[in-house]
Amino acid sequence: MANVRRWINLTPHPSARVEAVHAVKARALRSATELRIGFRLYGDLSHIVVPPPAAPRIDTELWRHTCFETFVRVDGEAGYYEFNFAPSGAWAIYAFSGYRAGGPLGDESMRPEIAVRATPARLELDALVRLERVAELRRAARLRVGLSAVLESRGGFSYWALCHPMERPDFHHPGGFTLLLEPSKA
Repeated sequence: MANVRRWINLTPHPSARVEAVHAVKARALRSATELRIGFRLYGDLSHIVVPPPAAPRIDTELWRHTCFETFVRVDGEAGYYEFNFAPSGAWAIYAFSGYRAGGPLGDESMRPEIAVRATPARLELDALVRLERVAELRRAARLRVGLSAVLESRGGFSYWALCHPMERPDFHHPGGFTLLLEPSKA
């Protein structure tokens, strides 16, 4: 499939489920030059810790609070990228040569566009990542994608993803990159 226009349900890791969260959905749209990612969190947001809006900035350890994550690699390759988006507008991009072998890219020119909307029962986060600076993701290659969310609530954390291949939550595991995005024809 070239794009995932429909919303896909993320599933909670069995180790921790927060009752205040009813569902998390995600989708990914790819073109030759950009990747559009959307997340929808449904539940009682009064019980979810949502970082307040702030000026967009690079930040690290966004996973210590509510954030949404996208993992992308070229099909068949070990290296991958991790994109983190916080409801506050903070973001981070990491490059890895293999499983957890890498670190943050502190390049402000890679800043994604992040839009957040919230009601008492729904949080929406949409991110646009321009791929000009990520050459291997612009190539005419199939991409393997993992979509996930870390949700902090008053009762603890829950971890949501397309799938959970490990006994413990691990979004970096290659088995979690289950969404296939074909090269753009444009």
